Amino acid sequence: MAVYVDRAKVPFKGKEWCHMMADTLEELHDFAKIVGIDPRLFHRSASYPHYDITLEMRILVIAYGAIDADRKTIIMCGKKLKMQLIGLE
Repeated sequence: MAVYVDRAKVPFKGKEWCHMMADTLEELHDFAKIVGIDPRLFHRSASYPHYDITLEMRILVIAYGAIDADRKTIIMCGKKLKMQLIGLE
């Protein structure tokens, strides 16, 4: 099991944001809680379930063990999370 962060740099409200995902929704939420990510940053209804995190937060989550992931890994992970969310896995 692992937590992943992408390399996106999406500008919003004066900051740059990226996405955090994990192998399971439980692991994703547990990790977010451990590192103090606000639950309101979880996007359940997006194309793939994920947390939006700032680039500053990205440094923190990597220090806690999150993996810097390429686009292919993020998409694969996102598909698994989506299946879990809709109850097919």
